[in-house]
Amino acid sequence: MSASSELHGSRRSAAAPAPHGVPGWLVALLAVASGMTVANLYYAQPLLSSLSDVFHTSTATAGTLITLTQVGYVIGMLFLVPLGDRLEKRNLVTVLLTVTTLALVAAGLATSFPVLLIASLVSGATSVVAQILVPFAAGLAPDHARGRIVGRVMSGLLTGILLSRTLSSLVSDLAGWRVVFLGSAVLMALLAVALRVALPEHAPTTTMPYHHVLRSTVRLVRTHPALLRRGLYQAAMFGAFSAFWTTVSFVLTGPRFHYSPVGVGVFALVGAAGAAVAPFAGHWADRGLVRPMTGIAFVVAALAFALAGLGGHSVVPIALAAILIDMAVQTTLILGQHTVYQLDPAARARLNSAFIAMFFVGGAAGSQLGSVVYHAGGWAALTVLGAVLPLVALLYWTTERRQRPAAQQDTVNP
Repeated sequence: MSASSELHGSRRSAAAPAPHGVPGWLVALLAVASGMTVANLYYAQPLLSSLSDVFHTSTATAGTLITLTQVGYVIGMLFLVPLGDRLEKRNLVTVLLTVTTLALVAAGLATSFPVLLIASLVSGATSVVAQILVPFAAGLAPDHARGRIVGRVMSGLLTGILLSRTLSSLVSDLAGWRVVFLGSAVLMALLAVALRVALPEHAPTTTMPYHHVLRSTVRLVRTHPALLRRGLYQAAMFGAFSAFWTTVSFVLTGPRFHYSPVGVGVFALVGAAGAAVAPFAGHWADRGLVRPMTGIAFVVAALAFALAGLGGHSVVPIALAAILIDMAVQTTLILGQHTVYQLDPAARARLNSAFIAMFFVGGAAGSQLGSVVYHAGGWAALTVLGAVLPLVALLYWTTERRQRPAAQQDTVNP
């Protein structure tokens, strides 16, 4: 058990802790907070057509808003999340949420598209609070229940990603797109207060200077091959995920289906059903099924894109594909985090920083490439791109399977 849990054992005992050692209310708070903060990255997705009209830009240019927000998230992962090992986490979370609040206010009041882009870049960078809270939860959990606890927190985070589109569409339709950003600013301010009051103090796990912390994050990638491998797996999966969700709104609002922005939001709500797999993925991780379930998730994602390509004039195959894609991506994410967190308990924030940064690079590339491919070749070309990415990851996964017996043999016969 971590130093934090030892220091605050009396507080947890008073809260009637669950059998896994972490109070249920704290797990719920971390899950909700993770979902609320990461949702800031996706509020703009169903609004791209509207924002294109408001700021007189092309749909492809409007798509750069999503890409730049995710680039901001990568910047935050690389330069802010490692501070979770260096600074007291509660203070760090408070500062980041304060900046997020101000950036969202600027986005809601933006009078030009470049201002909206800059505000989105900043809010994306500071919304990495979610990736400080997830390793925080992992540090509180005992070894035998870590996968389940992380799975529950991640289910909140992933639900936030998926429900953000629905909430954004509904609020925009009722009160305008600006209220989406301004409303989120209010939520971030309230969340900063709630976390400040509820979170226990969590002492830093290292006293290294900041620049040494950054260098050590890079060194972790070289030291732990599993970190690089899981990061590349997830980059491919999140690239496919981002390509799908960045372009599906154009399909649904286009001449084939004629969906309104609210309709796009309801469709995203259907995709949120995929978040239900997160606790199961945590159980699979605790049972030692990381490798086989990772391979299955790659296959499911590729088949889902094939199903989406058969959509024709029916939205049902596309909706089923959305659920399957979300389930597959969430499965590989939780399995990957379970693997990464075991590499070095004293460096979980830095490990998470490198892991999330790698796959969000894939997500940003997937958003941009998906937009380009869709406008060049239509939905059919997009589904081919989406299927290829998990298949490439699957090919890489087969090299892991071939290497495993050799590693075991070296252990037995040194």
